[in-house]
Amino acid sequence: METRLLEGGLMNKEQENRTISLPEELYGRIEERVKATGFSSVDEYAIFVLEEVLKEENEEGEQKFSEEEEKEVKKRLKALGYLG
Repeated sequence: METRLLEGGLMNKEQENRTISLPEELYGRIEERVKATGFSSVDEYAIFVLEEVLKEENEEGEQKFSEEEEKEVKKRLKALGYLG
């Protein structure tokens, strides 16, 4: 399977970059997504997405609601018709 290279790392230009390989098909899908967005390159888009995923992972560890509170919120949303 052919791969294309993608520069990784934070968007800060002073940071040292690393290279990762992506399957050609995935790279092509990202290229199409970039054309439909305000990103200037596949690198910029991939860096943004990876940073968002890592940020979400960190935030998942911080439980914002107790299980009881979450059940109550879901119950209310269901009563309002937002959840099935």
